[in-house]
Amino acid sequence: MMMRSRVLRYVRRLLKGLAMSCCASLLVASKAPSTLERIKASGELVVLSQNGPTTYYEDASGAPTGFEYGMLRAFAEELGVKLVIRDVHDLDDMFERLRDPEEGAHFAAAGLTVTPERREQVRFAPSYFEIRQQVIYRVGEQRPRRTSDLEGKTVAVIAGSAHAEELKKLSQRYPLLDWEEVSDVDAMELVEMVQQGKYSYAVVDSNAYAVHRGLYPNTAVAFNLTQFQPVSWAFPKSDDDSLYQSARLFMLRANTNGMIAQLREEFFGHVSDLNVGGAQAFAKRSRERLPKWRGAMQKVADQHNLDWHLLAALSYQESYWNPRARSRTGVRGLMMLTLNTAKDLGVNRLNPEESIEGGARYIVQIRNKLPERIREPDRTWMALAAYNVGYGHLEDARVLTERMGRNPDLWPDVRDHLPLLAKRQYYKTTKHGYARGWEPVTYVQNIRHYQALLSWSSRIEEQRLAAANDENREILANGSAIEAEASAAPAL
Repeated sequence: MMMRSRVLRYVRRLLKGLAMSCCASLLVASKAPSTLERIKASGELVVLSQNGPTTYYEDASGAPTGFEYGMLRAFAEELGVKLVIRDVHDLDDMFERLRDPEEGAHFAAAGLTVTPERREQVRFAPSYFEIRQQVIYRVGEQRPRRTSDLEGKTVAVIAGSAHAEELKKLSQRYPLLDWEEVSDVDAMELVEMVQQGKYSYAVVDSNAYAVHRGLYPNTAVAFNLTQFQPVSWAFPKSDDDSLYQSARLFMLRANTNGMIAQLREEFFGHVSDLNVGGAQAFAKRSRERLPKWRGAMQKVADQHNLDWHLLAALSYQESYWNPRARSRTGVRGLMMLTLNTAKDLGVNRLNPEESIEGGARYIVQIRNKLPERIREPDRTWMALAAYNVGYGHLEDARVLTERMGRNPDLWPDVRDHLPLLAKRQYYKTTKHGYARGWEPVTYVQNIRHYQALLSWSSRIEEQRLAAANDENREILANGSAIEAEASAAPAL
């Protein structure tokens, strides 16, 4: 009897345990998947952004690129999913769509400044950049030097931007402060409006203005409206923080493993201190001189698999697009080739078309000579440095770079060591000796800046041409419709 009782108790405990296990399994099975799990199941990461020079855009081949895009692509690859970017022109709309679950957007990445007002709406990941809000004015007009100088004038800002928030706060101290929130524009369009005199001033982010200020030579920074402010990705506020935590860890790693620094160098490393006079001269020569040689440059660039904007930027740095240019050292022509180099290439350096062909072939030869392990864009930057200072001196700088514990295959590391070729304690240990090592650093910096300006200028030109064509087609379509309606009308 006692044995039977023990058996019954054991069976009851066993059945109770099985029941609890089944309930737990059912609870786990019924639990809704997290945001991160749903993303991985769908295979897509959907991000709201804005097309532009500091976020993402298409390169010459039509492929997406840009500082923001580089980070987004790396994050999507880490998650093992496809990146889907939805372009949103209006910032207010972006935040509304981010908070709307039916939109299906996972977060927003558009160079968004972290502000107290925005923190009430969204949750920000760790910062990956810092910017200052800058007041832009038209050169030749009276320069404002402080916020009070803006009173009585209209300041243009992007609708829904952190700039509008800042001016709203400042208006409590400066009641005559007047601003207009302009919709469906980017920072550079605001700057262009200031250059054209449509607005007295504009407020834009410092990085956006620095990248392409050369396109608007009649504008300049009046003063900094704010100190440096953090920029980050914005996530909807939710009890489910699975994706946010994943992005948070990704951003912390990206800030420490060099990925952010590498992207900053790639997309903003070309920014130079081009003064107003230099910017105006570049803009003038782009209008008056470049069109003469643009066709030849595009043709030669296509033949040698080069970006024609790079070839044009190199030529501008060398000769300001002057086919009769001559230096004190004897280099001549559009591409400023030495006599020996021109002979080796079999070109007449005084013939503009042949000079362009020779310069293109020469830069390709140098680039191909570099070790295969050097990747783009570092490969091109080093080839440009060698075009200026000589391949031997570049190799000396790479040797010094390696000796000092840095990477000889990365342009930023080699760039830091090129100036050492002018110091005896270093150049006496190199194969090719002394060189004015600071010159190729400035040289490459300038070419990268000119290339970016030319490339973005081409995009603006294409966009305006496309808009004009659309308008013409609409006019023709409307005209045809009116004509058809008139012909169909009964005669009176």
